[in-house]
Amino acid sequence: MSTIQVIHSGFFTTVQDGGRFGYQKAGVSVGGVMDSFASRIANLLVENDANEATLEITMNGSTLRFETDALIAICGGVFRCALNGKPISMWKPLVIRRGDVLSIGACQNGYRAYIAFAGGLNIPIVMNSRSTHVQAHIGGFHGRALQPGDVLSLRSKTITIPKNPIRWGIAFSARNYIKGKRKMIRVVKGPEYHMFTEQSRERFFSSVYEVTTQSDRMGYRLQGQALERMTNQEMVSEAVTFGTIQVPKNGQPIVLMADCQTTGGYPRIAQVIRIDLPILAQARPGDHIQFQKVSWQEAQRLYIEREQEIKKWKMIIRQKWREIGYAR
Repeated sequence: MSTIQVIHSGFFTTVQDGGRFGYQKAGVSVGGVMDSFASRIANLLVENDANEATLEITMNGSTLRFETDALIAICGGVFRCALNGKPISMWKPLVIRRGDVLSIGACQNGYRAYIAFAGGLNIPIVMNSRSTHVQAHIGGFHGRALQPGDVLSLRSKTITIPKNPIRWGIAFSARNYIKGKRKMIRVVKGPEYHMFTEQSRERFFSSVYEVTTQSDRMGYRLQGQALERMTNQEMVSEAVTFGTIQVPKNGQPIVLMADCQTTGGYPRIAQVIRIDLPILAQARPGDHIQFQKVSWQEAQRLYIEREQEIKKWKMIIRQKWREIGYAR
């Protein structure tokens, strides 16, 4: 059988893919992976579509027993990983044999990791996505995080698994984006940026904010110098998305994350640029964030460069597979 048994589920492990697009008008969150860079690269390493569903591991990982041969890749923050008790590397394809036990331990740097499975997980599609939205009990594995005793299955039963271990992977220079506990996050001005006092606008970029323990896949609540509006006028709820930074009445910013609501009634002081969302997703409670202002043009340029970089890695990976006579 092409199944995988969950022996230990870890702190919080869910099935996530590229997201559930097209239903925001009905109030359904996009959701999907928090760190799209790590998840996309993991999928490319096993020759999947870049947005195929992966297991998103937070802080402390799972232990999985494979009842089938498989090809996987683990990307993201630095986790202690072992196969049958022996340390293994991340950011490369890994050959798994029937009976093997994969253990993902505590995170050493960053916060999240992603396991991609060649051929994909056999998870039903709900509203065009396999992502789990735990609060709504939608998608993924029964709409919830994994639990011990769960059994996952692979979608394809005809994948050819390489006979020998894979020696190559993603270069450190390409995956060195998580950094340490203090992270610089680039943003563009939000629609209500002008509603804040000049002193608060300067303070937003000069201050360092701590990620609090009241942070999850819906939003990161930050703690730091309070921001003040010029008026207390209430505003009508407006559209928000992954990376929108709202400021409630207490002046402490909230960065909306993958599972955020579709509208919000707090002023939007800024928007995190797309390529820095993976850096933010790897921040854990206690880490510190400083925001840096960039223009929309700069954000677009950086986004295009990132997409070109991922395209280049896709070509390199395909060439590596051809060199060892394995390509799907």
